[in-house]
Amino acid sequence: MTAPRDLDGPARPLTSRPLSRGDLRLLVLSLLAAQPRHGYELIQCISEMFVRVYTPSAGSIYPVLAQFEAAGWVSALEEAGRKRYQLTALGQAELAAQREEVDAALHRVRHSARAIAKANLPPVVRDAMRELKQALGLHHARWQDDNAVAVAQALREAAAHIRAQGR
Repeated sequence: MTAPRDLDGPARPLTSRPLSRGDLRLLVLSLLAAQPRHGYELIQCISEMFVRVYTPSAGSIYPVLAQFEAAGWVSALEEAGRKRYQLTALGQAELAAQREEVDAALHRVRHSARAIAKANLPPVVRDAMRELKQALGLHHARWQDDNAVAVAQALREAAAHIRAQGR
């Protein structure tokens, strides 16, 4: 039996870079396109993507924001001593020009975040997920409507139970 671990913290440190070179810039550009944000909000959004196993430092986020501001891609609005950054028309144009690169970076980020989250699951949960995937795969394309509805309901109930445990 293994010792219980703190489920709020990472199971193990990252062994490789969670972001590829240049992906942070593209990710920040994408996040600002979704809505204006403070630098700290960007840090928290990215941290949440990586289930708090990776959190970019202020020393990596704020220089990107300063570069974006100098390039005219973002404007900063001062609010209670904090800057809220939003994309300008020039920033929107840059996002459109780099759409393929942004989409590829978002794909890499999702893949990396998923791998990190999976690696940090307790082994017993990882094993149970593998069993579930195998059981679902046994059906292939032979699902009956009533069976599919029952399985979907069981999965929704399990998800609700898991969310309730996290509170």
